[in-house]
Amino acid sequence: LTQPQTDIRLPITLTLNKIVVNRAIEVKDIFYDYDKYAIRPDAAVRLDTLVQTLQDNPKINIELSSHTDQRGKDAYNLKLSQQRAEAAVAYIVSKGIEKSRITAKGYGETRPIVKDPKSEADYQRNRRTEFKVTRIDK
Repeated sequence: LTQPQTDIRLPITLTLNKIVVNRAIEVKDIFYDYDKYAIRPDAAVRLDTLVQTLQDNPKINIELSSHTDQRGKDAYNLKLSQQRAEAAVAYIVSKGIEKSRITAKGYGETRPIVKDPKSEADYQRNRRTEFKVTRIDK
């Protein structure tokens, strides 16, 4: 009989990014259709990555912030961005993350990435979601 091998060693490389409290981290490619707050299928795939991060780091709490482009009235955009943030939070909660760990915040058009948009792609870039770690429990 052959003895089973119980000690297998494989070389691996891990790249870890330091978690910094209150630093915004854009969740890449979570974009919204113009004047909409529904989570698109392509955005759901990206939000799943954030869900995994939250599952892997159960002691972190986050603020999930959403943004609009500069078209439309300020008050309307603020409300729309809040709806986007809440839709993203609802999606994450539906995947098993406790709602108490996430705060939804809409910033409207107040924090554009592209300050002087010239194309639809520029406007799309401003319709985004970011998150920042607000607390790390000990």
